[in-house]
Amino acid sequence: MNYQESIEQTKQGFEESFRVGAYYNKQTRDDMHLELILRCIQVEPGMRILDLGTGSGYLAFPFADKYKQVEVVGLDIVEKTLEENQRKAELEGINNLRFVSYDGMDFPFDDNSFDIVITRYALHHFPAINDTFREISRVLKNNGVFFLSDPTPNDDDVERFVDEYMQMKKDGHIKFYTKDEWKKMGNSVALMYIDDFETNIRFPRKKDTALEFDDIISRHNEAVIRGYEVEIIEDEIWISEKVNNLLFRKNK
Repeated sequence: MNYQESIEQTKQGFEESFRVGAYYNKQTRDDMHLELILRCIQVEPGMRILDLGTGSGYLAFPFADKYKQVEVVGLDIVEKTLEENQRKAELEGINNLRFVSYDGMDFPFDDNSFDIVITRYALHHFPAINDTFREISRVLKNNGVFFLSDPTPNDDDVERFVDEYMQMKKDGHIKFYTKDEWKKMGNSVALMYIDDFETNIRFPRKKDTALEFDDIISRHNEAVIRGYEVEIIEDEIWISEKVNNLLFRKNK
């Protein structure tokens, strides 16, 4: 599968997930995690914030609501969802928030045009992750801040059970990265690691969307699978994953 095919799969998968939003929200909503993100990023009046892979605006709306003297831009490939987001922002009178669609590769913004770039639970879908990091660095101002939040594999999961599990949902999942991998990517484009914290997410998946599940678990170590606390409850499969939350600063 080439980059464009992967991006199109991601687009179709997430347009559908956002269309039936109640279950997707059950999988991803975490008020405590959101509050931690809002606290860890220092925002000043007049700043411009880019929410990369904004989806339904999970980060974009709270940042725009909390910091009314900044401009927040949500960027994503899901055009229909972004149109709904924009209508919601207009109905709620949120005037410092807009949503922009793009091709999944090249950001449609000038160099050095944002003070902060944020992203949550999105980067594991990006097929050209090193190019994406170059784009993040390009649009950030010098001394600008980049915050990423994304699940990570357990230390003993060397054969990447978790990636096979996530790929059962045809939404363009590529892979989860380790903290060291993120640091290396950042360092290669002048994004210097500052700090991090770890959180966890536990979420369900409908069994009827996981037809390969039995085959996958049969090929992986039982201890590795137990480490993710995989559990079948009625018509759902539950899994727990660690989440890396990293803060970088552009120094170029």
